Amino acid sequence: MGLTQWWQQLTGKRGAKAGGEQARGGAPARPRPATAVMPSGRPGRRPSTPDASLPVLGVDVSRGGWVGALLDASGHGTPMLLTGASVAEVVEKAGDVAVVAVDIPIGLPDDARREADVQTRAFLPGKSSSVFTTPVREAVYAESYGQANAVNREKVGSGVSQQAFELRRRIKEVDAWVRQDLSFLVAECHPEASFAQMAGAPVASKKRTAEGSAERREVLARHGIYVPTTAPTGVGTDDMLDACAAAWTAHRVKTGSARTFPDDPQTFSDGIPAAIHV
Repeated sequence: MGLTQWWQQLTGKRGAKAGGEQARGGAPARPRPATAVMPSGRPGRRPSTPDASLPVLGVDVSRGGWVGALLDASGHGTPMLLTGASVAEVVEKAGDVAVVAVDIPIGLPDDARREADVQTRAFLPGKSSSVFTTPVREAVYAESYGQANAVNREKVGSGVSQQAFELRRRIKEVDAWVRQDLSFLVAECHPEASFAQMAGAPVASKKRTAEGSAERREVLARHGIYVPTTAPTGVGTDDMLDACAAAWTAHRVKTGSARTFPDDPQTFSDGIPAAIHV
């Protein structure tokens, strides 16, 4: 099933509101998630098919906010790099696009691990640690790291990684953003999985090293994407390269050639399809 069909099926549905219970009497206190700011409602509407004449955008979290790589409609060339404090700001700067691929979890589980994470981890032997397990929805919206850990252990039997907890603000940002009606398709991606798909195997070098940067540039160049020599101010080279890999995946989504983990996305109470695209 393609991304377009997922949204066609899901448009109009509403996700269930998640909530927490406070302890009563002498009962042990249950971790209390910050449900007051938890969004609810259906996924936003999307076009039935992406416009093949439009460019695509890959977006990754950076130290200062977000970095985007705008790739022209051919899927080749040197991407234009864009930065912003929010994903919406980067997308606005990009103008009209067909697909936006975002390196952040989209579709939060309620009481289980996402197959998207499990299968992508299996796709990256030797690099599986680059795929963190998405916390359950209540853990993402918990008020503290301790509460997030407790909620996640209660739901799935394991705590929340520090990496996932540090990204919770960005996860919540995207969780609200995808509920809007948008003029383009939105796809979750994982740059290391995109690089592995491009290279035919996981890229062994660490992405924050000079060797890792050079290898990833070379992989992108083999696919006709030529990364600028320097990253924008406040953006790490690894984040710039990840955004370019996300743009490569966005083009594959536009042309219908992307593969997904899992083949059919999971849908949780939020009604948002959860799958990683490469």
